[in-house]
Amino acid sequence: MKYLKYFALFLFVGGMFTSCFDDSDDVVRVSGTTEINDFIWKGLNTFYLYKADVPDLADNRFATNQDFTNFLNASATPEDMFNKLLTQETVSSGSGTVKVDQFSWIVDDYIALEQAFDGITRNNGMEYGLVRYPNNESLVFGYVRYVLPNTDAASKGIKRGDIFSTIDGTQITDQNFSQLLAPDSYTIGLATFDGTNVTATGSSVALTKVQYTENPVFVSKTIDVGGSPVGYLMYNSFTADFDAQLNAAFAKFKSDGVTDLVLDVRYNGGGSVTTAIDLSSMITGQYNGQVFTTEQWNADRQEQFGGTNHFDDKIRTGEAINNLNLTRVYILTTRSSASASELVISGLDPYINIIQVGSTTRGKFQASITLYDSDNFGRQNADPGHTYAMQPLVLKSINSAGATDYFDGFAPDIEIEEDYSNLGTLGDENEPVLKAALDNILGTRTSKNYNTVQLESIGNSKMFNPNYERMYHDQDTDLSIQ
Repeated sequence: MKYLKYFALFLFVGGMFTSCFDDSDDVVRVSGTTEINDFIWKGLNTFYLYKADVPDLADNRFATNQDFTNFLNASATPEDMFNKLLTQETVSSGSGTVKVDQFSWIVDDYIALEQAFDGITRNNGMEYGLVRYPNNESLVFGYVRYVLPNTDAASKGIKRGDIFSTIDGTQITDQNFSQLLAPDSYTIGLATFDGTNVTATGSSVALTKVQYTENPVFVSKTIDVGGSPVGYLMYNSFTADFDAQLNAAFAKFKSDGVTDLVLDVRYNGGGSVTTAIDLSSMITGQYNGQVFTTEQWNADRQEQFGGTNHFDDKIRTGEAINNLNLTRVYILTTRSSASASELVISGLDPYINIIQVGSTTRGKFQASITLYDSDNFGRQNADPGHTYAMQPLVLKSINSAGATDYFDGFAPDIEIEEDYSNLGTLGDENEPVLKAALDNILGTRTSKNYNTVQLESIGNSKMFNPNYERMYHDQDTDLSIQ
């Protein structure tokens, strides 16, 4: 792991509050809820982006140690404590009223969180989306987005475009989908979808999850488009451990002399800020050293940590970036395109022509860091009595033109919804969404009407990952409080 779990924070949060540790024996003692709540309050008091909006996080909130202890004891679980310390502020958006903070989270197993950051999850290989029936909003069906290689789903012939409507014989609904799909083993009931009706086929497939490491560089190829080489990259997560593979894909694009790039982040919920900067630097290259984004932290941390991110010429391993020096890029998006995917759009927008194809993105511009229960909130010397960790929002990104707060997400320049009755093959030039981008490159729109019928999405296979739709700050920076 190369994330902020290694940072050094020498923290002094008003001398009256001290953590209680029993160092007198070698027996690992299970930490109580009050101790964990103490960690949660202090971490959010120090780093939470919206601290000023939460009265209970004020430095002068408690007159005595006993007042503070009583406050900690009032929350029966760490989750209760964490959630009540998050801002409840809302803003108006095109889609209605939304919460300012939709993306801070807490986990009770930071080992699983760390593995998720490394691309390691329990997975059967079937990456799917879930949408409501067009004629019955309480019913839900799943559609297969892609299948990971060397997995149970791959070995059993599951493929992109497959439809399923039941799990273990039970119809999927908007009330039970999470419960039905959470177990390590389940059986999907296959179906067909004709654009209006979902019809069971009577066939079923049993699937089992195992620990799996996903390479987010899913498809990388060069396509001949009207005699010109066009790069196509389906990139499914900003996973730091695969930056070298991402850079290698761009090396191939560079050697092929691509004149355009189609970046497909339709199913990319985000990840590493550093990787997003590096990807943007691979697409361009001519802006090395110029401002990509700036970071706004809370008022207490802004002077020390509110720095600027720049386009760069090396990935985190020190390897030189393979850049394309492009002046435009096509980006394929859906509602599942979030956080670091949107950061690429926002950061590149002041510099090059971005032609967004698909549907509107999620709308997330804030990033988090991992806080552990230790004297300095780092991974080393974390309290052995529990495995809770927090991932609170600590900063928001602002591009070089001053744009931020895109709660509504980014709307496409070329609108086309995925047709679940005809998803096509990823990377094939006739796959409908990719074809819409290639039509634009050619300057000819061969299809008179793109599909704009939208079914409401209610989740996808990534929703069980602890870092679902999150963007995290992972630069190797000394974060000691000064």
